This record gives sequence, C-alpha cells and structure tokens, in this order.
Amino acid sequence: MKDSNWVFSNQSFDHPTDTWLPGGKLGLNKVTGENQVLYSWKNSENPARGVFSLEMDSNGSSQYYIVWNRSIRYWTSGVWNGQTFNLVPEMTANYIYNFSYVSNDKENYFTYTAMHSSLISRFVMDASGQIQQLTWLEPSQQWILLWSRPSDRCEAYSLCGAFSFCSQTALPFCSCLQGFTPRSPIDWNLNDWSAGCSRRTPLQCESNSSGNGQREVFLMMKVSNLPENPQSLAAGSVQDCESACLNNCSCTAYAYGSQCSLWYGDIFDLRHLSIDVGDGSPLYIRLAASELPNSNGKKRVVIGIIAGVAGRRNSEHSEDEKIVFFPIWAASRMAEGEVISLLDSRLEGNAVVEELQRALRVACWCIQDDENHRPSMGQVVQMLEGVLDSDMVTFHLFIISYSARKSKAVREAS
Repeated sequence: MKDSNWVFSNQSFDHPTDTWLPGGKLGLNKVTGENQVLYSWKNSENPARGVFSLEMDSNGSSQYYIVWNRSIRYWTSGVWNGQTFNLVPEMTANYIYNFSYVSNDKENYFTYTAMHSSLISRFVMDASGQIQQLTWLEPSQQWILLWSRPSDRCEAYSLCGAFSFCSQTALPFCSCLQGFTPRSPIDWNLNDWSAGCSRRTPLQCESNSSGNGQREVFLMMKVSNLPENPQSLAAGSVQDCESACLNNCSCTAYAYGSQCSLWYGDIFDLRHLSIDVGDGSPLYIRLAASELPNSNGKKRVVIGIIAGVAGRRNSEHSEDEKIVFFPIWAASRMAEGEVISLLDSRLEGNAVVEELQRALRVACWCIQDDENHRPSMGQVVQMLEGVLDSDMVTFHLFIISYSARKSKAVREAS
C-alpha cells in the first residue's frame, strides 16, 4: 500500500473484481482489446462472478454502462464533460474525489483519487445491480453509502429473476408471484434473486394429466409496467385473447387493451404498483386451477343464490298480474340493500352480505347482451373468490340496459 488513498502497484490491480479502489484504472486497452470490468459478487457471501458488470463503452466513447449477463445494458453514466459524468449529478465541481480521463493511442481509462488523504473510499459493482460509492466512517467503524446508480434498485435488469415482483419500498425487494416459489431458496435468502421463481403447481398441459378435469385459469394483477417483448395477436375480445393463450401451453400471460398481447416462456421485470403510478395495467398470469384460493363460505353463497332462483323463470306474473323479470328484480333488491332477501329461505339468512353482493354482480356481468362485455371464466373464478374486484359500473349499466330491453319486450307482448 503506497498511502491512505490505497494506491497499489501489483498486477492484480488490473483485474479489480467487484471493487475499484483509488489510483486504479478502469477502461479499455486498445492494443489488446481487453476491457477492464467490475463484476458483482453472486451474493453477499459468495464472491463468485455474478450477473452484473460495469464496463467502459467498447466503441470508444467516454461513458460507462452497467450490463446484465454481459448482454443487456440498462444504465449509462453519460459522457465525460471534463469534470463529471452527465448523468451522475452527485459529481459536482466540489466533489470529494478527483476523477481523471485519459485517452491515447493505447488506452482509454478513468482513474480517481480522494481529495483528502484521510478519506478511505471504494467504488463497488454491487450484487443488487447498482454501482455504489462508499466511504469509511472511522467513528462508527462502518462504510457509508454516498450515492448509487441506478437510484431505483428495480431498474436493475432482471434483478428478481423470472415470475417475480420488484418493489423499491419493500424488504426484501423481490417477491414471487402468486402460485410461484423461489427456484433457489438458499440463494434467495442471501438476496440473490437472479434464479427467479418457478411454478408451485405444474400446468395441466405440461404434465399431460387429466388434472381432475380442471383447466388452467388466469390471475389478473395490476402492474406498473407490462413485460417486454410481447407478441401481438388479432383478437376481437378479451375472451378471444384468453382463449388464444390457453390453447398454447407455452403461453404464460396475456394482456388485452387496444390489442391482444401474449407472452411465452419466462416473464421478467414486473413491478409492484406504487401510490403515484395510478391504476396500472392489467396482466393475466396463467396458473394451475388449484392455485386460486377456495373456501366453503364462498361456495355456500353461490349455492344459496342458485337455490334462491331454483324453479324461477326469467319472467313470471306477480300477485297483481304484472310481469316481473327476475334478473331486474334481483338487481333492484341489491341496489336497495336487500340482498339477503334473494336467499332461499331454507338457508335461514346464512350468508355473508359482501360475498352475496359479489356473486350477484358477477351474475349480472355474465348475462350482458354484448359478448365482448362478458367476463372470461378465469375472471369469473377470480371475482367469486375475491381476487378480482367486480365492477359496480358494469352492474349499474346492466340494470339500465336490461330494464330498457325487458320493458320494450313487455310493451310489444301486450
């Protein structure tokens, strides 16, 4: 060690692993073509090479990239303007380190020293996918983070691996999607999430089994961003889009907006919705039918509704000889807060009002005239189980449209 700036003279300084120390070089050898690279550790306890790296632009510009798996660039420092990097605002004219950029016929590289000899520092390519500038605080005997990039950890490409969520505000930052578990629990517990998550229950189409007659279902979740690389398909409705995905065992998710988007294989870089994002985008993830929760209480409500309408026709005469349409009557009772009156008397009011309301809304949604406005079977299951909210707007539109149609039918019949 030469001085407190940690300037080394041995050859290992040319291969800095995950740490760049003051006095060291990080750049491109134009003669050999070798690019000095910082590689992250695999995890906090394993110094084996991880998937993240920091390297200089091999095309010769004065900027650095953070790269995933030596293939995908997801962050850049911006070019060197003589004093700082354009996209690192922490590097001001009064920055506590002196950075220097050297470019000649043999090499392009950066080096840096601390402005004060008492300052102990290191620059790290962290296993989280961030570059971090740290300084040693002697009184507390610990490293203090000065800055990191990207500032949002979830911008690190595939930080959480396949079939997972990333959240900047949660700890740990990564969590598996519903129906999935960590592929490598040991690494996952060491904050190495790169292996991602795998299905807890295989899909019926993958196992070539009958699956007790149950096909797969789709779980709707709101995400702040849809996955990359969707395949577009012409589909006239959300049901057509779902069917297209369901009929291909490799299809793992779909979304329907202005068009039908399908995803095949692993899905990466999903993010939890934050408060300031808004409503987000609905994404439908394919799951084994057994992965959606079930309960006897919810089954009892559905059975109660069926029992309540058993023996009834869509229309029948009331005591005053007026024609009563049961769907309209049931919807009206709900609007009046009298949903319990819809139950079969043999159930003796044994139902949860909230669950009964949910089932009625689903029923109203399912008998829309326009097939494009009806829910898919996957949505029906999720609404009945309380995973997906049923839409009150759809419910009220049903009452209006159904009332208008049946009133017209009664007038014509009379």
